[in-house]
Amino acid sequence: MAKVQGAAIADLHAASATRTAEIPGGDQDLVAMYVVQRGAWTLGGPPDYGDQTVSAGQFLIRHLGRLTAFETSAHLTAKFFVLPPGELKPLLGNRVITGSADSAEIRLLTALTDMIHITVADLGPAGVEAAHSTLIELAKAVMKGRFDDVEPRLAPALTRAAKDLADRRLADPELSPAMLARELNVSVRTLHRAFAAVGEQVATYIRHRRLQEARLALTAPSGRLSISELAAHWQFADGSHFTRAFKKRYGQAPTEYARSIGAASLSPNRHPPGHGPAESA
Repeated sequence: MAKVQGAAIADLHAASATRTAEIPGGDQDLVAMYVVQRGAWTLGGPPDYGDQTVSAGQFLIRHLGRLTAFETSAHLTAKFFVLPPGELKPLLGNRVITGSADSAEIRLLTALTDMIHITVADLGPAGVEAAHSTLIELAKAVMKGRFDDVEPRLAPALTRAAKDLADRRLADPELSPAMLARELNVSVRTLHRAFAAVGEQVATYIRHRRLQEARLALTAPSGRLSISELAAHWQFADGSHFTRAFKKRYGQAPTEYARSIGAASLSPNRHPPGHGPAESA
């Protein structure tokens, strides 16, 4: 668990099923959010609403006026947020909001909380304040189903979410700044601004990650792809474009890099050395 001023965020992993009882006098005034990645979490609710189950791939956000019983399945993996009610309760009212954990707003929120877990111990007062404010802004975005894309405090979370999504889609020919922006429910301009705020460019990040994965493939002990196959797999126009980009990034052509680490020789079309066309520089 990490605490950021009046908020707390926790990553939960339960190997066995859990059940709690009602707590007499457990009066509270807070907003709680549950994001379930695996398993199920059943929450006790007011008499008029009954129990509510959050299944894998879903989120639920609600106001808690008292502590209620809950039950979790075995092998639960979830994120749980306790948030101060001040700015959130008026937006939420008596509603219980549920939806897909794969929504753009939830992906941004979980990316931010992952960053908070990593950095909170080293944050100064200004950093804690910024993290808390951004957490509240993204919680508002979940309730509204959208967020204010001119809010500069959201740039680090948006950038992290875009990178995570890009990393999962590196071999996808459709991967582009426009696709990432569409998936994250922001404008392309907003995405570019967010990357610029952390000193990066979207297209450059994608290209560098593809080259990094191609470089790893060159060191594979078996089943190495040819230059043309690597270029096609990582969405370079052809072997020549891939070779030029690789050399610019790493200072060596792909075949030179493979030889320099003791790998078997590699040619553009799997021909033995001297039997195929020369690699373009």
